Amino acid sequence: MSTTESLLSATVSTKANVYFDGKCVSHNLTLADGSKKSVGVILPSTLTFNTGAPETMEGAGGQCEYLLAGSTEWVASGAGQKFSVPGNSSFQIRVSGEPYSYICHFG
Repeated sequence: MSTTESLLSATVSTKANVYFDGKCVSHNLTLADGSKKSVGVILPSTLTFNTGAPETMEGAGGQCEYLLAGSTEWVASGAGQKFSVPGNSSFQIRVSGEPYSYICHFG
């Protein structure tokens, strides 16, 4: 699977979203077609995120493991790989070693 290298014609929020005492930092993007995304990085840690809308996490660099709500199996994911999280749900993400860079696709 290929990794998204760039997102064209995007409006970028210059204010960073900083979560979990700086262990996750992202910026919001709105593309010309109105779709919303965020790009960010997660430093080594284990974090839990709640979702409102469905999300697809796309790895842009590094590695992570994720655990979807209701599951008991951690799944590895890295650059060029994606995983989907239902809306109104949650997932845990675990990063060790190199930071995990991602693009989050909403909707």
